[in-house]
Amino acid sequence: MVTMTNEPDSLAIFSVNASRAFGERVVQSLGLVLGGHEEREFEDGEHKIRPLESVRGRDVFVIQSLYGDRVQSVNDKLCRLLFFLGALRDSGAGHLTAVMPYLAYARKDRKSQTRDPVTTRYVAQLIESVGVDRVMTLDVHNLAAYQNAFRCESVHLDANRTVIAHLAPLLGGDASIAVVSPDVGGIKRAERFRQMLARAPGREPTMGFLDKARAKGVLSLGRLSGEVRDGTAVIVDDMIGTSSTIAHAARVCREQGARRVLAVATHGLFVGSAGELLADPALDQVIVTDTVPPFRLEGTPAAAKLTVLSVAGLFAEAIRRLHTGGSLVELLEG
Repeated sequence: MVTMTNEPDSLAIFSVNASRAFGERVVQSLGLVLGGHEEREFEDGEHKIRPLESVRGRDVFVIQSLYGDRVQSVNDKLCRLLFFLGALRDSGAGHLTAVMPYLAYARKDRKSQTRDPVTTRYVAQLIESVGVDRVMTLDVHNLAAYQNAFRCESVHLDANRTVIAHLAPLLGGDASIAVVSPDVGGIKRAERFRQMLARAPGREPTMGFLDKARAKGVLSLGRLSGEVRDGTAVIVDDMIGTSSTIAHAARVCREQGARRVLAVATHGLFVGSAGELLADPALDQVIVTDTVPPFRLEGTPAAAKLTVLSVAGLFAEAIRRLHTGGSLVELLEG
């Protein structure tokens, strides 16, 4: 149990309203309550946000997942987070951490065309400019780019243990299991997942991947390297966007003889025609976490295939360990 008081160095956890449901799950895991704050909208579209309790000298964490929804865009949420972090720093927070379960703009981490922006770095500079000491996120698209973009302490969590705890019983007595990366860029991510899955007794999953190229928004996928025939294919990615990559990978796995195909991703954005693409009978089940609520799949044929796992407990434990000086390595690797 972590005790929250108003004493210097005590823990305070806030959540911007757009992520309040997730924030509530985090503090419930710690036996705490969210810090009080005010968000006020003005008639001209401007807004303000401020804490309603003292944070002077305290260890402060602010939760805001940066995805767009029906009410606020990604940019709206980023702006509110920046204003709140700045207000907390000005109010004397002793140590300030921005907790972003889903970090927006993480995919634009390099120049792919002449005069392209490197938006990942720009977002990092904005967040650092308001005085944060640490940032925390989960399964960022490019870990090296994330770590290099921020000059402050950057904490990176992964959802592998949470997902595997749910997935392992589902695999039951499957004769063979193949972990498949839908593209070459995700091989390291999928291989780490495969290694952790292999720790389960009697499990020796194999590894496979698909070739993929994308130019000007047009996706082309090639052949599957790896064996999935007569077994279960588990497609692993960091996020599902339009779902075109996952849907194609599922079809290729089926064509190569897989009896069952599951898709696993940390962040389910489900934009565009994802609801229809994921309804493809080649795909049996989709597993994501609650960093992004799956509101875009509501009422679609794919909704029945979806399982959402909570990572609020993972964030809660990470916050507890950071506050008390515990080990994050033990948390993630066991």
